[in-house]
Amino acid sequence: MTAAPAGERAPRVLIADDQTLIRTGFRLILTARGIEVVGEAANGAEAVAAARELRPDVVLMDIRMPTMDGLEATRRILRQTPDCRVLMLTTFDLDHYVYTALSVGASGFLLKDVTPEHLAAAVRLVDTGDALLAPSITRRLVERFASPSAPAPAQHADLAALTPRELEVLGLLGRGLSNAELAAELTLSEATVKSHVARIFAKLALRDRAQAVVLAYETGLVRAGGSAT
Repeated sequence: MTAAPAGERAPRVLIADDQTLIRTGFRLILTARGIEVVGEAANGAEAVAAARELRPDVVLMDIRMPTMDGLEATRRILRQTPDCRVLMLTTFDLDHYVYTALSVGASGFLLKDVTPEHLAAAVRLVDTGDALLAPSITRRLVERFASPSAPAPAQHADLAALTPRELEVLGLLGRGLSNAELAAELTLSEATVKSHVARIFAKLALRDRAQAVVLAYETGLVRAGGSAT
């Protein structure tokens, strides 16, 4: 059992899954590690109502649920509480619904057989405002399901707003590079890279790196196979 590091605020979590055993198991895992579970929901409609009332920091959201699925619930939750973070729960990593969830603003996804340590670490990671990405899996997801005609995952996806350097950074983000890898690739400091990334997110209304990956592919900035145009 691992509590939150001293001085670190514990995230408040809502668990949405139609299987009682999944919800109970995740609750036990998270609370044992110092993470507060503020509520549970058995379907998407309940998740939307609970998120509105409880204002969790992170929602663990099953994709396939009765009454309202996790995709529609994610759309509604992020529209009404933009600061909330959603982690999708799925059985299969290469799932079209996972790709759609990333494009509408989910901050990442977890397989339901996730280890207890990874579950707690993932919740803490997205609570800080980062995205939970396994770059190789995310690239395969986007390459399989993205299409040039698909709606852009940002409110304003006009790449003309970006400087040449910002376009270069976005292309590398689309290939799954971390800030440290970006800094090495571009011979820049990590602080400078972080500034570029922040400006890209602001200009394109992106929530996090997950949406940046999707956008880089759907605009053709990165081609299937990982090469930048």
